[in-house]
Amino acid sequence: MVHMRPSALPNCCAPPNGPPAQSVIPSSPEAPAQARRYVRDVLRADDTPVSDDQLADVLLVVSELVTNAYRYGTEPGDSVLVKVLSTDDRIRVEVHDPRRKRPYMRNESGERARGRGLHIVDELAARWGTDDREFGKAVWVEVTR
Repeated sequence: MVHMRPSALPNCCAPPNGPPAQSVIPSSPEAPAQARRYVRDVLRADDTPVSDDQLADVLLVVSELVTNAYRYGTEPGDSVLVKVLSTDDRIRVEVHDPRRKRPYMRNESGERARGRGLHIVDELAARWGTDDREFGKAVWVEVTR
């Protein structure tokens, strides 16, 4: 399933040469902060500069996806895999977890403190979606530079 905003480009750019940057992060309440630090370091070392606003958007999306993976896609002792691909046009982040259950956008409600994360992702991303993996799934997002 792929979610796109109407103004989004139809296809992501080809990945750069070589493997994506990736990190295995233990599933814990600290996982979102660890993932943000990791992605920030990767993007700051990237050849194509990232503006502060773009970086803030990417880090917010990463926080939402890793929080979902920790809360709903893992059990104690599991880890999440975070991959970062970047080109001159896009930044793609993938968050892999061991469960096949796909995330879904909940109806907005002022009564719940949770359930807004994918609405944030949908608003900030050019495209996002979920791919099944041999052991679990990957939720990915592409943010335009």
